[in-house]
Amino acid sequence: MNTKSLFLAIMFSLMAFIASAQKIDTLYHINGNILTGDLKKLTYGVVSWSMDGMGTINVETPKINSLRSIKRFDVRLKNGIRHYCSFDSSSHARKVYLLTSTGKKLVHIDDIVQIFPIKKSFWLRTSGNFGLGFNYSKGSDLATLNISGKLDYRKRNSSFYFSWDNYETYQGDTVNSTKVNSRLGWERFLRSKWSAGTNIGMSQNSELGTKLRIDIAAVGLYDFVFNQWNRFYAVGGISLQRETPYDASEATEDIVGIIGLSWKVYKLTSPKIWVDSDVSFVPYFTTANRYRTNVNINPKIGLVDNDLKLGFKYYYSYDSKPPTANASKDDWGLSLEVSYYFH
Repeated sequence: MNTKSLFLAIMFSLMAFIASAQKIDTLYHINGNILTGDLKKLTYGVVSWSMDGMGTINVETPKINSLRSIKRFDVRLKNGIRHYCSFDSSSHARKVYLLTSTGKKLVHIDDIVQIFPIKKSFWLRTSGNFGLGFNYSKGSDLATLNISGKLDYRKRNSSFYFSWDNYETYQGDTVNSTKVNSRLGWERFLRSKWSAGTNIGMSQNSELGTKLRIDIAAVGLYDFVFNQWNRFYAVGGISLQRETPYDASEATEDIVGIIGLSWKVYKLTSPKIWVDSDVSFVPYFTTANRYRTNVNINPKIGLVDNDLKLGFKYYYSYDSKPPTANASKDDWGLSLEVSYYFH
């Protein structure tokens, strides 16, 4: 064997070893089957499990008896406590040992609401989704295009995110109205059910007379409920904002409050359904009698391995004192949407 052939043989063997070494986790099914593969994550009652020859499959937690893995994970329990640990199987039905730095802790599978591997590479720490929505009415020659998405980068006790949501309404060949929201933020887990964070955002809404709004906010989050099928939490905080209207009037600077509720639901049985919804109230401290409200509802149904989803997006926005004279006080939109989720 020449040097080149020997080098190629070594490289292929090394890659095969690395690939096999990554899939060393064990899942014990309630029917007695044992699956060897790669535990990718657990969210909303479903484990993403990668196997040679089968790709990534989804296993619902009621079908899991125990787990085993020597890798490190970020694990959240439904009581809000988080652990950085590995897993070891147990002889107790539907229970698993968490191997922490201080010892072993036996927990029920149903008490685990999130599992994320502690990855070293930037890409593997990143998850997200991309959505594309479209509606058209022939009678009015009116079309709505919606492009949205979110990227999350996870670290121990904290995460960064970037989200965007862009609605363009066309009538004929002309852009009739525009609604844009984008936000870059940081969130840190504090203790039990509390988190805190800060974010900066940019928005535009031609229907409500806002040409450009830039704000920076500090917020706190509290989870009332966080289990395998739903999360219900409150958000409160304060924000500094600068707002530019469409007319010739001056830009304004304000201090506003933030009060919000979010509810994320996942239905475990087929057909699998997700519903993301939130409502927020924004009172103005520096402009008398002004406030804003926002409502968002986004139900989806899984299409292909839960990575591809079909649903619709609905939003409603109200501003008691729009910055542009004669602008509408409310705005709403509805679009059919296809979304792709990764990691």
